[in-house]
Amino acid sequence: MPKKRSRYTQRIVMTLLCLFFVMSKFCHAQVHDVLCSDGDGNFEAEFHTGVKLHVGAARNRGLATRTCEATFTWNQQTLVVMTGVSQLDVDAFGVDLNLGVPVAAFQVKRTDRECCTEYQIYSLEKPPRLLLSIAGGSFFSAADTDLDGRIEIWTDDAAATVGFENLAMSELDFAPPIVLRFADGKLLDVSSEFQPSFDRKIAEVRKQLDSADLRDFKSSDGKLSPLAQLSVDRLHHLRGVKVKVLEIVCSYLYSGREQQAWPTLVDMWPPADTDRIRAAILSARARGLGSRVNGVSTVRPGSSRKHATIFDSVSESGGSKREVVPPAPMLLRYPPPVEISDQHLADSEVLLDLVIDAAGKVRSAELAGKARSGNADLINAALGWKFIPAFKAGRAVASRLRLAVSLKR
Repeated sequence: MPKKRSRYTQRIVMTLLCLFFVMSKFCHAQVHDVLCSDGDGNFEAEFHTGVKLHVGAARNRGLATRTCEATFTWNQQTLVVMTGVSQLDVDAFGVDLNLGVPVAAFQVKRTDRECCTEYQIYSLEKPPRLLLSIAGGSFFSAADTDLDGRIEIWTDDAAATVGFENLAMSELDFAPPIVLRFADGKLLDVSSEFQPSFDRKIAEVRKQLDSADLRDFKSSDGKLSPLAQLSVDRLHHLRGVKVKVLEIVCSYLYSGREQQAWPTLVDMWPPADTDRIRAAILSARARGLGSRVNGVSTVRPGSSRKHATIFDSVSESGGSKREVVPPAPMLLRYPPPVEISDQHLADSEVLLDLVIDAAGKVRSAELAGKARSGNADLINAALGWKFIPAFKAGRAVASRLRLAVSLKR
């Protein structure tokens, strides 16, 4: 719950201006989906505890540099929590991650050369302090995925893929996903609770494979060393098949289904190399992000829970006093202008009805009013928008928000 709405209002206006003018020129930070990249982009917010956050270009003797920093201020005190980093993003602000205090969660990439991102979680009580740092994913995103009142942290095991089987990160469609959640002060791997999400990835990859591809790969040695006596085209083809098999197997493994992972490996991998690659997968996983958790969820997939209350952040109750403080935009990336037809541009603006969870992530987006169809690119973009969530009695809550978006140049 912000202390001073005027500060938030200024931030909202600047963010929406970037959204409206993006038809002709992108805001640099939004292109990269982070609030500050190479010193470009800034963000300010104040929590009701009186702790203020500023993210922007790091400064050297008063001059802005091409790096980013984050600073907390309170009671005329200042704490620079990180500086001189390549990319800096606020994933969540004022959110309850079940750590006993509201937090600000940062995604930090120190240099462009690094494969992985660090997730730093700071309390928003005075004085702010670092509660936990998690490293090893290529991204982190807190969200109440199924709107049950519990916030997960979605990431991937990028650290485990570095150097694995001499495969470059660019060759992978995705690193093995991991879903984390705090419970009783412990960081748990709850990926097994979201097996349908993993199954969708598995299905997508399987569609890209056919029996001829698999037969071709199974006739190889599995290692596919760059020094192998293969033509460039054949090596490239086989490495593509190898990546997809690994993605399928690891998706089963990371979602808690070893009983499906290993038979799938036997079915799709060159027989003489199966034992070696299985050991290699387990070794990579042991040094990856999963080794940093305190336990694994024992909840059965699909277990029903009570849904979180979704508050109306626009309607008023008790006179002119709102029931909740509305969400405030943090990062709104708009689709490129080449993806928007002239018919869409004919409308001056459209209304979007959003459901925003208690972590500030958009769980659903649909057109309101007369425009009930079209603008698919806008809807898809809105599902990736990020907000400071709504607050009720100082606590982050899920909410509904109607947002007017201009489509004119």
